[in-house]
Amino acid sequence: MTQELKAKIIEVCDTKIAQKGDNVGLSFYAFFKNKNDNPKLLMEAATWWIETHQLDHFEKAVKIKNMIQ
Repeated sequence: MTQELKAKIIEVCDTKIAQKGDNVGLSFYAFFKNKNDNPKLLMEAATWWIETHQLDHFEKAVKIKNMIQ
């Protein structure tokens, strides 16, 4: 996984946790705008989330952040 994507995931997780608490869940779509302006990065996140780790559609932000770190 690229450093760019790791940094984005941690940033989004931190923001969501700060807004809604440690129990907040998210999907890999949370790391992207509603507009698919970077399909390569989206596929990288999807591959990591779905194929590599076989995660559910929604996972706790705290769990994802810990996995990335």
